Amino acid sequence: MPIMHNKRAKFALSSIPSRIARYFRARGLRHCLGLFGALLCVILLCMPSGFVTEGPGPTRDVLGTVRADGDGSDVAMIEIHGAKTYRDSGRLLLTTVNSYGIDWPATNAEVLYAWANPHAGVLPREAVIPPGQSSEDYQKTTKKEMSGAQDSASQQALRYLSSQGVDTSNVKVSMHVDKIGGPSAGMMYSLGVIDKLTASDETGGRTIAGTGTMESDGKVGAIGGIRLKMLGARRDGATWFLAPADNCSEVVGHVPAGLRDVKVGTLAEAYKALVAIGQGRGDSLPHCTA
Repeated sequence: MPIMHNKRAKFALSSIPSRIARYFRARGLRHCLGLFGALLCVILLCMPSGFVTEGPGPTRDVLGTVRADGDGSDVAMIEIHGAKTYRDSGRLLLTTVNSYGIDWPATNAEVLYAWANPHAGVLPREAVIPPGQSSEDYQKTTKKEMSGAQDSASQQALRYLSSQGVDTSNVKVSMHVDKIGGPSAGMMYSLGVIDKLTASDETGGRTIAGTGTMESDGKVGAIGGIRLKMLGARRDGATWFLAPADNCSEVVGHVPAGLRDVKVGTLAEAYKALVAIGQGRGDSLPHCTA
């Protein structure tokens, strides 16, 4: 009996090619070509692309806490020693962009979806990761840039406070960042340090987001992905967004409903805007124009 069963199985398997041939003969050449084309499209969509897709990333409240890497406890994102600190009733959100296709290539299907999605972006991989640089090297570079941004943010915040008559001689600032790379959070870090060291309730209980590098001369520098960052800010409850003046051409016409942009060129302008918003005078602030 087992031998007969094996023979039947072999016969059934040997008949499969003839059955397939009869199937395609019955349906004609056009049907066969269409089926082959559909199969080819599926294969192409699953293949890796040379692009990186982007979307709105998470936000972080620089006045709040983050999860520590060691014991898993919550620690202040900005820790200040050597001076009295003050609590603020609102939130100051740094904004980020999620990039897909850096650690491993994005598929053509993912790129096509992002291209059709108004809340996503597509960039050539070379525009994100320089040719010849590995993804590991890129990650190291972004971490180094973030470390430099923190140092610059602290220095500029303390310099601004000193110019306003605040004694910062014994102040030491340390920052804890949760898997965020790049220099674009510099301005929000600076505002967070100033906010913590001043008694005023700068936000007035509002949620204010923003982005921009913090340069050594106090200027707020341009960043990438600002449209996606504004979407992330609005998603997480922000009603105001501090935008670098040099990014205004990308801001105009792309501000999400319910979010009001404010153009800032320096840390001093950004802090004055923060105070004005907290006092209910935000409508008088300049916004980006074409």
